[in-house]
Formats: sequence, C-alpha cells, structure tokens
Amino acid sequence: MLQKKHIILIWLLLSFILIVLFITDVFLGSVNIPVKEVLKVLFTGETNHPEYLTIIYKFRIPKALTALFAGFALSVSGLQMQTVFKNPLAGPYVLGISAGASLGVAILVMGVSTFTVVSQFGVLGNWMVVIAAWLGSGLILFLILAISVRVKDIMTILILGIMFGSATSAIVNILQYFSNESMLKAFIVWTMGSLGGVSSAQLKVLIPSVVIGLLITFLSLKLLNAMLVGENYAKSMGLNIRLSRFLVFFSTSLLAGSVTAFCGPIGFIGIAVPHIARMVFKTANHKTLLPGSMIFGGIILLLSDIISQLPGQERTLPINSITALVGIPVVIWIIIRNQKLTSVS
Repeated sequence: MLQKKHIILIWLLLSFILIVLFITDVFLGSVNIPVKEVLKVLFTGETNHPEYLTIIYKFRIPKALTALFAGFALSVSGLQMQTVFKNPLAGPYVLGISAGASLGVAILVMGVSTFTVVSQFGVLGNWMVVIAAWLGSGLILFLILAISVRVKDIMTILILGIMFGSATSAIVNILQYFSNESMLKAFIVWTMGSLGGVSSAQLKVLIPSVVIGLLITFLSLKLLNAMLVGENYAKSMGLNIRLSRFLVFFSTSLLAGSVTAFCGPIGFIGIAVPHIARMVFKTANHKTLLPGSMIFGGIILLLSDIISQLPGQERTLPINSITALVGIPVVIWIIIRNQKLTSVS
C-alpha cells in the first residue's frame, strides 16, 4: 500500500494526463483546424468559419465525452466482475451482456431483412440500434437474475453466463449466414465499436445511465471489499448475498450495456484496466481501486481514440483494434504472473 502523499501525487499526475488527453482528442480529427481557431471556439463560441463550430460541438466534443464515460463504465464494470467471480480474466461481458446486445442488434439489422421488407423502415437510425441492444441485454440480465435467485454458487452463475453468451453468439452467426450483403456489412461495422457515432442527444441518455451505474457501485464499496475475503465472511458481516449480487449485476449491466448499445462492443478495457490500477496503487481496497480504475479507463480509451484517428483522412481505425493492442499484453502478463505464482506455491 502506497503512502498517502504518494497516492495524492499519482492522482494529480493522472488527472493532468486525463485533461491533456481530453483536450488533445478535441483538437485532433480528420479535418485540420488550427489550434487558435479551436481555442476561439471553445472559449468564445465564435469563429469566422461556421463549419468549425459544427465539427467541434457536434462531433469532437461528443466523441471525447463518449470515450471518457465509456472508459469509466467499462473499467468499473470489469473491476466488479473480477471481484465477484474472483477471476482475474473476468470482464464486463462475462455474463453475456455484450452478446445479448449483439443479438438484439443482429435481429434488427439482419433478422428484419430476412423476414420483412427493410425499405419500409428507411435508413436505420442509431436509436433503433440502441433500443435493440437494450432489449437484448435486458433479456440476458433477466435470465441471469432469475438463476441467481436459485443458484448460490457464483462460479456456476459465471459458467451459465458464458453459456448464454455462446448461445446468443450462435444465433447471431445463423442470422449472419442468412443475411444479405448490405445488412451484414452494417452489423459487422457495429461490432467493430465506434466512439464517433454518438450524438449529443444520445449522450443525454448515455451519461446519466453511466452516472447511475457508478453511483450504485460507489454505494456498494463495503460490499465489494467484503467479497474479496469471501461470501461466508460477507454473510458474517450481515450482508445479504442475493441482494449484493443483484446490485453488482444490475450496475454492471447498466454500465456495460449502455456503452455496448451506443458504441458497440469494446473489448479488453474491462479486463486490463483494473489490473493496471492494482499495479499502480498497490492495493486491493476498492475505495482506491474504484476511482483509480475510472481514471485509468478514461485515459486509456481517450488515448485509444487519439491513436485510432488517421491524420488528414476521413477514416478512423476501429476502436476495438486499438483497445485489443493495449489490452492483450496486459492479459498475457496476468496469465504469466498467475502461472509463476502457481509454480512457486
């Protein structure tokens, strides 16, 4: 455990990095806008180029805010899953929430084209995709909660969650097989993940959803710390295990489900970030790990968004490709470290 003064210094440094990355993300984009013009727009709201106002306020700021809150949500939900399941490789999608969201979107984008005439819907808007993802996530959550009422073993719930995810993925694969080319392409683009497709109106739903999920998690700090020792210890402290599971599952579904619905599946952030926070702060106390995971999640996803942008071009790399390059080395390190610990013991 680090000394208090060292923790404060780390917080100041990380906060500075987060602010710098957020500003950098607003400054960079496919359209080259002079730094002076960006500052003028941000501080005065005026410019001689009206298109700059549109680019900054309608696209860049919403994208940077999306990266920030998506990083918060995915990292915290991953921390909760690793604590509850006592599994270092558990992530926010371990219960099949992401797979459920993918199933909802797949039914909308590909199933509709299979069974009805898509043209009557016109161009599929973002909100239709969001609603479909919420319904798919909600279905998986309902099944998991129904099982958790009867099943006490947390590892059994974990395995069943993985099975639900595999079942929904199988249905998605069947829909892909029978889908036409245009609908299949639209779905595959969604699965790559994107931070730039979230509008200002959608942020008004995404941000409150993430904030509510984070508040539930902060209220569950005592419960999460008790779960580190074991459920028997948590029971001896008078904690209701079923209610505790419900709160953790609900907040995780709210956090991960919201991000998946608006941004598509974004992998590895939930698995890797909590371990980075543990390594830096050298503690298992969630009073430090929770805000630590949040700030590292925001930093890494903002950095990933900056890296994904191709300067001078209209295209950007899929955010999932960047987060995978960041997260995979961390996962490999976790596996090697655990293998060494097992060999020593």
